[in-house]
Order: sequence, then C-alpha cells, then structure tokens
Amino acid sequence: MSDAGPAGRRGPFAGQVAIVTGSESGIGRETARLLCESGAAVVLNGRNAERLGQTRAALETAGFTVASCVADVTDYAACELLVNTAIDAFGRLDILVTNASISQRAYFADMQPDVFKQVMDSNVYGSVFPLKAALPHLIKARGSVTFISSISALNGMPSGSAYCAGKAAVANLAHTLRLELADTGVHFGVVHIGFTQNDPEKRVLAADGQPVPIAHRPPRWQKTQAEVAAIIVRHIRRRRQRTVISALGQLIVLVHTYFPRFGDWVVLTTIRRMRHFYE
Repeated sequence: MSDAGPAGRRGPFAGQVAIVTGSESGIGRETARLLCESGAAVVLNGRNAERLGQTRAALETAGFTVASCVADVTDYAACELLVNTAIDAFGRLDILVTNASISQRAYFADMQPDVFKQVMDSNVYGSVFPLKAALPHLIKARGSVTFISSISALNGMPSGSAYCAGKAAVANLAHTLRLELADTGVHFGVVHIGFTQNDPEKRVLAADGQPVPIAHRPPRWQKTQAEVAAIIVRHIRRRRQRTVISALGQLIVLVHTYFPRFGDWVVLTTIRRMRHFYE
C-alpha cells in the first residue's frame, strides 16, 4: 500500500477508502473530516441532499478526496448503492463507520409502535444493512468496522427505550461478528459516545414521531463533535474492540457491572433533578 493517499495526502490511512454513514452533519461529518486529514478518501452519506452537498463541497475545497451518496441506510438497496459508490469512485473499501441514527425523547408507554420501530430500524438496520453490503470488500481488504453506539447502551436511560435498545444491539452484534469472522482479519469495534454538542437539525423524535428540540445540557457535560471524532478515528487506527468516551461513561460501566441497583437509583435521581434541561 502506498504511503500517499488518493490525492497524494499522507497519513495513517493513506491509500485507504472509508464510508461514514450519517456524515452530512454532526459527529459523522467531523469523523469524515479527520479521516480525510489522516489520508483516507471518504464517501459521505446522508438523506438530505442539500446538506450532503454542502459538506462535500467544504471538504473538497479543503483539498480532500471525497465522494457522496444520498442513501437511507435502513434500505438495503440504498446501502448497495452506497457501497458501489465507493467501489466505482475509488476501487476499494477499507473502513466502514456506521454512525447514522435517530434518537428519541419519549417514554415507552406513550410511544406509537411505528415510531419505536423507526428509531430501532435506524439504529439497528442502519448498521446491519451497510455492513452486509460492504462485508465482501472489507474482508478482501482485511478492513475495519466501527459501530457508533452510546453510553446509554451500557445502562438504560428513561425516555430512550428504543434508542438504548438499538445501541445495545449493535454493541452485541460487533461482539458476535468478532467471533464469527475471526479468521477474516476484519476489525469490529464499538465506540460508546457520551453527551456531545449537537447540530440543531439532529433528529430526535417525540412519542408521536414529531421532531422535538434537542436536550440542553450544561457545557461542562459535553464534548465537542471534533473531540468525539478524534476519539473515533484513534479507535479505528488502533483497531480497538471497545472505546467508552468520557469519565462518566467509564463510571457507568463500573457501576452497571458491580452495583446495578445503585446505578439505577443514580440515573432516576439525576433525571428527576435535571429535568429542566430537557424542557
């Protein structure tokens, strides 16, 4: 493999090609940017053609090698198109980051079944379908797959039932695939992100499926999108199995493992005391 990327750029991912789903904005956009800075050619993805075009134009103006594909990753045929975009543009695929997802702010008892399914589909099939379409190319390249999960997958969070369940599912999927495909040389990793500053257009659904404003939290609780993206890219470069972002995330792992009832009490107490940040 050459030390220089498709456009002569050097870095740890020089010569490699990545797909980042949900990269028209937010964490996905910043992850794509850092992969580009590290030498990769990146295929951008999203459902909003205008935002996707703006992100592609900004990265191309910065001198990066990118392609883009408008695709709903809960549609398998669209995922095949996404993967074919990478192969047609760059001839190979080395890295897949399944970042696209829909969040929620609704209690289970109030949720319409189709809304629950929409959130689950985004978080589960939105990872499964791109991977299924990409897997033969990733096996050929002995490449890398990173599922973007959440610290809420480690310990359930009130008003996030479908989101938490979906993020927990992909974490267990990664573990299963690591065992099933151990002889392929493909890396399967999970990054559990914590509280992160979000774009205003981030999709968060109410019980009836209508969009709701994103939750406002004290800045000291949040990492920037660029900080989270840097952790994701480092995770990929080191081919880690699991990365839990933030001290809070590490604490959740510890408490959930050894003191689960205490952990539930802390979550419920914190949610009640901080409810005004969700209004």
